[in-house]
Amino acid sequence: MHAVNSPATLTAVRPRLTWFTFASPANFYRLAGVLGPVCGLVAALGWFLNARMAFIFARAIAPTGALFTVLALWTGSLWGRPTWGTWWVWDARLTSELILLFLYLGYMALVAAIDDTRRADKAGALLAIVGVVNVPVIYFSVVWWNTLHQGSSLTMGKEQHMASTMLVAMLLLTLACWAYAFAVVFVRAQAIVLEREGDTAWARALVAASNQG
Repeated sequence: MHAVNSPATLTAVRPRLTWFTFASPANFYRLAGVLGPVCGLVAALGWFLNARMAFIFARAIAPTGALFTVLALWTGSLWGRPTWGTWWVWDARLTSELILLFLYLGYMALVAAIDDTRRADKAGALLAIVGVVNVPVIYFSVVWWNTLHQGSSLTMGKEQHMASTMLVAMLLLTLACWAYAFAVVFVRAQAIVLEREGDTAWARALVAASNQG
């Protein structure tokens, strides 16, 4: 028991936190395993507790999510042409990704079609919660079904065969895409907040100060 709880063992289990700690796929995998269920629970409570900012962020995120899904499908087709000899196949991952795009478009169409904001928010939130089922299907599609799509390039607990330059480039691009997504979503959320809270004193004061500036 003493050997299990030794400082050396604890150091190996708990890596030192630095700017690049979670750039490691293994460390990020453990972090995502902890934060994923927590974020899912918070999202569900945003719907059950009728939190207005949860609905606003959902509306702000949907167009950006749809954009990245289109890019994934488009670049996947460009990759599939020289690799598979065709632009499109009904591969499990491609098909589930296409369903994700339809879910995004359906969400945006649904909330835009309902005039009452509260009813639109609740209907859209319910569709989004149902659509979350598709996310693990996309992630594990290459594991559950034997299709043309290759398996994961990075696998936890196994030796990685990706070149370091490609890995660094992938991590940097991932960070850039997340940074862009957060920036756009926050700006869009601000616009939605001002639109909805336009009759409040703080919103009118903010708009007046902006116009004077």
